[in-house]
Amino acid sequence: MRSVVLIGLYMAATSLANAGPADIEALREGDMRKLAVHAEPQRGSDVAFESEDGGEITLAEYEGKPVLVNFWATWCAPCRVEMPQLAALQDEYGGEDFEVVTIATGRNDPASMERFLTEIGAETLPRHKDPRQALARDFGVLGLPVTLILDAEGREIGRLQGEADWSSDSARAIVEALIAEGQEG
Repeated sequence: MRSVVLIGLYMAATSLANAGPADIEALREGDMRKLAVHAEPQRGSDVAFESEDGGEITLAEYEGKPVLVNFWATWCAPCRVEMPQLAALQDEYGGEDFEVVTIATGRNDPASMERFLTEIGAETLPRHKDPRQALARDFGVLGLPVTLILDAEGREIGRLQGEADWSSDSARAIVEALIAEGQEG
C-alpha cells in the first residue's frame, strides 16, 4: 500500500513540476492536509530579525528560492517533535534551490536554544531569533509552531498552524514540487 501511495505522490509531483505554487494543494496527504495553500500569493515581510551570528537580517536574504520558515520556541513541546524532521529536510534539500529557516520567537536565550536543538538532534538548523516577535506579529503568527512556505519572491503561498509530520512522503513531495517550481521560475 505504501508503494502505491508513493507512486501516486511521485506522479502528482512530477505532473505539477511546471504548475503554480497553489497546485501543491494536490500533494497534501496526512498531516500536510493542515497546510493552508493560498489561492494567490500573500505579501511577505521585510521586518528584520536577529540572525544566528547576532546581526540583523530580513527574509529578503533568502529570495531567489522557495523557503520553509518555521516559528518555534524552546518551551514548545510540538516543536521538539517536528524540528528534527525539519533538520532532515534541510539536510537533504537545503542549498541554492531551497532553504529551511527556523526562527525562535519570543524569549529564547542562545544557550537554551543550543541545548534544545542538540537534545533533539536538530543541530544543523539555524538559530535565528525574533525576540520581540516583530516578524511573527507581521506574519500574524498566533501560537507555535507555525510554518510558512514562501515562494522564490518571498511571498507567502502556504501556512501550516501546529505540529506536522515533515518527514512524510507528502511533505517531501511538496518540497520537491516547490524546488521544481523555483527552478522553472
